[in-house]
Amino acid sequence: MLDEADRQAIASQREAALDRPPAHPDGELAVDVRGLRRSYGAFEALAGIDLQIARGEVFALLGPNGAGKTTTIEILEGFRSRSAGEVRVLGVDPARAGAEWRARIGVVLQESVPEPELTVRECVSLYAGYYEHPAGVDETIALVGLQELAGRRCAHLSGGERRRLDVALALAGDPELLFLDEPTTGFDPAARRAAWWLVRDLRRLGKTIVLSTHYMEEAEQLADRIAVIAAGRILASGTPRTLGARELMQPQISFTLPAGVALSDLPGALRAVSPDGDGRMALRSDALMRTLAALSSWALEHGHELADLEVLRPSLEDVYLELTSPSEDGASPAERAGQPAVHSREEDS
Repeated sequence: MLDEADRQAIASQREAALDRPPAHPDGELAVDVRGLRRSYGAFEALAGIDLQIARGEVFALLGPNGAGKTTTIEILEGFRSRSAGEVRVLGVDPARAGAEWRARIGVVLQESVPEPELTVRECVSLYAGYYEHPAGVDETIALVGLQELAGRRCAHLSGGERRRLDVALALAGDPELLFLDEPTTGFDPAARRAAWWLVRDLRRLGKTIVLSTHYMEEAEQLADRIAVIAAGRILASGTPRTLGARELMQPQISFTLPAGVALSDLPGALRAVSPDGDGRMALRSDALMRTLAALSSWALEHGHELADLEVLRPSLEDVYLELTSPSEDGASPAERAGQPAVHSREEDS
């Protein structure tokens, strides 16, 4: 067991790992994609997308399975070729990049199997040895919070600990740009929150992070900007607050009618409520404060308690589903945007 002095030394080491200045100036583009296309015969997996990602930001790419996320990210990583368009990652075309460029990026796959018989320190040292200018081994281990487990064999790590090791291995070469593919799949809530703090720490170091996730809360907590892709096209992009004009959407007032009260007992302005499926009433309003005042005045006047009254802003998940779901007439997101439909391949997630 570690004593208090050891714990303080570990905390100091981790803070030192975070006390480096960003490796690049703000305002430059880490990723610049124009008109990116990828075709497989007559099938077009990517239909001309544009992406610009600034250095030092966390950028989330969201989309349903088959949307084109994996194709896009693998082209950015240099692991898949494109059919058309211009791509620059850290100022270099990935299709023509060499070893020096590859040392500048790190990749955390959705699933990986570190060498089970090596300890954490041995494993990170092994990977660091592949690079000409690696990050410090102890510094990297401290950054991901595995100092106390540096001597443990990789086979004996928990799922969350192994995921931290995955990030450490991707950081072994001290990359400028990090790709995270579903970094917290299968995590319990505590492990997921710990992983979020790690991503925030990496951002403090000036790392650029491209995040692919199915967890809307994760994207909202971590991303500076988000793009939603479906059917091989970018449907919307923006900050978590402005994506899909989220900030302009009507909030919803939700409450339960008091016992013995019917809808017809409400003031006229409040009778537009409708059941939300759980026996509660839901009311959307462009004049939130006025509607709340009317509802509160009515309840006070008649001696009613509205103990479960809630005001809910549209969530990122609400916006995402609105963007990616077919409309009632069956039109796809691309068709609603006035574009021809593109049918996705099942294996392109």
